[in-house]
Amino acid sequence: MATTLAPTSRSEKTREHSPAAPARTTSLVLAAFAAVYVIWGSTYLAIRIGVESFPPLMLAGLRHFAVGIILYPVLRSKTGIRPTAAHWRTAAATGILMLAVGNGGVSWAEQTVPSGVTALLVATVSLWLVIVDWLRPGGARPVPRVGLGLILGFAGMVLLVGPAHLGNSGRVEPIGAAVLVFASFSWACGSLYSKHGTMPNSPMLAVAMQSFAGGTVLLLAGFLKGEFHSFHAAAISSRSWTALAYLIVFGSGIGFSAYIYILQKSTAARVATYAFVNPVVALFLGWLIAGEAISLRTIVAATVILTAVILVITAPHRVASRVTGSEPATEEI
Repeated sequence: MATTLAPTSRSEKTREHSPAAPARTTSLVLAAFAAVYVIWGSTYLAIRIGVESFPPLMLAGLRHFAVGIILYPVLRSKTGIRPTAAHWRTAAATGILMLAVGNGGVSWAEQTVPSGVTALLVATVSLWLVIVDWLRPGGARPVPRVGLGLILGFAGMVLLVGPAHLGNSGRVEPIGAAVLVFASFSWACGSLYSKHGTMPNSPMLAVAMQSFAGGTVLLLAGFLKGEFHSFHAAAISSRSWTALAYLIVFGSGIGFSAYIYILQKSTAARVATYAFVNPVVALFLGWLIAGEAISLRTIVAATVILTAVILVITAPHRVASRVTGSEPATEEI
């Protein structure tokens, strides 16, 4: 049964249309962007530490399943929303695309690819995000400047994989790199499906449903792969347990919630910029904490990517007109 919202009182309507309301929304959007930029940048290092002891699919599955199983009953009770079959279909599809394939692929690849370089390769999600948003029915075509920025960012990704021995360093492990590019494409598809699909009015409840669906699929995949058969809790280091806790609370609970929020409030091109900022945070933390080397190849690629960020962030963005035609097209925050 669909949820019936209570009538809005006159005082509530006045607050909604007061001059302070847009300012509050803008502040929330900026705070959400900051959380996605910084917190998600740190999760690459946390994943790298986690897979030192945890099997990769199990690590990702426990991370997301824990968020879903804890938050769903709490938010279901607090909001009073009864998710419909359509809500669960969208949550299952996006949870599988973004969390099972996307995040599960990242966890698997970080067994062989350094955390900072992983974050740089995941930046291809920005290219896929804008392209898929453009090609979908009624999608928004990016302006030439945005297209140039995304192509430049993708060129930086290619630079990491080849040519060999650039900057006195070998190329990134190709299978891991291919998995990361596919995971990024899957994440982009899931992101746009989430933005335009049918979801509950509560973004946090939607996060809980997606996390439950994606986490369940990851744990099932880990079981079929034999990860549970060879798992021994006593063999997990304290570093890996701490990393898992950080991923649950900050990476999924806070970071993913902020990401879903900005998907609803901003354009695809602007949301895509998070994947360009995350690598800078990941590279710095990987070097500072994990002792990961930063080669000339990585420095050049990161410079190319940051240039692309500036092009995308500072460019104007087209927004598709609403289907009904009752409202003019406007630029979102």
